[in-house]
Amino acid sequence: MENQIFGLESNDQTLIDRAGPFLHAHARILVVDDRDENVFLLKSILASAGYENVFSLTDATQVEGFFVEKGFDLILLDIRMPKMNGFEVLARLTDLAGDDYVPAIVLTAQTDTETKIKALELGAKDFITKPFLKQEVLLRIQNMLNVRSAYNQKRRMNEVLEDKVTERTAEVVDAQYEIIRRLARAGEYRDNETGMHVLRVGKGSQILARALGHNDRFSELVMHASTMHDVGKIGVPDRVLLKPGRLNQDEWGYMRAHSEIGAKILDGHSADIMKIAKTIAATHHEKFDGSGYPNGMAGESIPVEGRITAICDVFDALTSKRPYKEAWTAEQALAEIQNSSGAHFDPHMVEKFIEVSPEIIALRSVFSDEHVDFTGAWTSWISNEDVQKDDPS
Repeated sequence: MENQIFGLESNDQTLIDRAGPFLHAHARILVVDDRDENVFLLKSILASAGYENVFSLTDATQVEGFFVEKGFDLILLDIRMPKMNGFEVLARLTDLAGDDYVPAIVLTAQTDTETKIKALELGAKDFITKPFLKQEVLLRIQNMLNVRSAYNQKRRMNEVLEDKVTERTAEVVDAQYEIIRRLARAGEYRDNETGMHVLRVGKGSQILARALGHNDRFSELVMHASTMHDVGKIGVPDRVLLKPGRLNQDEWGYMRAHSEIGAKILDGHSADIMKIAKTIAATHHEKFDGSGYPNGMAGESIPVEGRITAICDVFDALTSKRPYKEAWTAEQALAEIQNSSGAHFDPHMVEKFIEVSPEIIALRSVFSDEHVDFTGAWTSWISNEDVQKDDPS
């Protein structure tokens, strides 16, 4: 900084008092100048005005690290300095500040327009040329600190609001997952196949979705939504749903209607999780070759979440004991899945399912049919996955 003597006149203290520096007495201020005498003058003036936390550097290359360490409320920055000039300092600090800004006032004797514009473009918030009055410097510092204080207060308010929004969003998500849990449990009361079965299908669907390259959020949504794949069985008559033997043709008509019933139950909500749940309910009995129900969809026209759930649902049904059959071994069920590749199931999904089958097989020991505490199993089911509370809507 070019050497400049600051004069004090008799009415200066009145102006200082009017500037109200004690409102920001604890503000952290950094003076950057390569000349010791100029640093001394500025620090003396700031101290006399009541500022208590004034720091200084004569080596501009140290500013970046010092700024990170202290987080200054204001920087008084010279332009002409060796090693690194004020423009370079501003550029580095601006990059460092990210979504914040550099609270810098540039002090220099250079009065050309190019210097001023460049300093302002690089992030300077005020520009004072010499010679200048000490009163002006103090008032500009006070104004800058007022702005900085208002800015910080607004950021804190935004953070509080963001926290509240996050909290309310988490409450909404929790409520949606609670609805899912209760719908899945409603199915459990109607059909002895939908107790731990729905939890294993949910986890298996998540594992397969991830293996197919889907992101964590989609995989998690599929995990939750797929637990409601058979919710439409609520609308199937007991004489059909609870029949211990195989169903006749008319009874199969009632049973197949559960896909459309489930889609209707889950229809009409804008949340992604409910849309995915509706799709799964409607399409998890469609087959890759078009021979499935209710609409005879084929190939990739069947939504991916429906194709994912279909494999996991069939595998778990095959390896489960039913009134009309014994449980298959995992090896037998995997062989059936492979034999149905291209017919019942998407061939690419079959490949990935075989790859992750050890993880899916292990689910039966964690969520076994002997586990009678569905609520406790559900809690464990969620906590094991470290569910992230992202907004599902």
